[in-house]
Amino acid sequence: MTYSAPPPEKIKALCNTIRFDQNGLISAIAQAPNGDILMLAWMNEDAVAETLATGKVCYWSRSRQKLWRKGETSGQQQKLIEARLDCDRDAILLIVEQTGVACHTGRRSCFYHRVTPDGLEDTTSPEVSPEVLYGAKT
Repeated sequence: MTYSAPPPEKIKALCNTIRFDQNGLISAIAQAPNGDILMLAWMNEDAVAETLATGKVCYWSRSRQKLWRKGETSGQQQKLIEARLDCDRDAILLIVEQTGVACHTGRRSCFYHRVTPDGLEDTTSPEVSPEVLYGAKT
């Protein structure tokens, strides 16, 4: 499936219907086409608009207080296939084609901690080290 961007005026109109929180953010879930949940992040209006206009997923980094273009430093990009808003228009689901891994820990998905009677259990191991992803010194 190929994503087709709406015209700018439609993107602006759509953004005006979104119920951003008091910080101007909406929760964004990235999902693979097979249904696997890859990650949860945040978007502001600029991130939503850029994502819808370009088809390349852009988030808002709460820690850095700036736009975060997924994969700009790691190469682990997300290409938008489809975007959906929930019934309250306060959460967005992004169905994406993920290049490589989605999680900063080097795993395909950020959701790898399983809750068990004994506590947390990791369900997957990293596919690539964070040092390789981000060029960090070990």
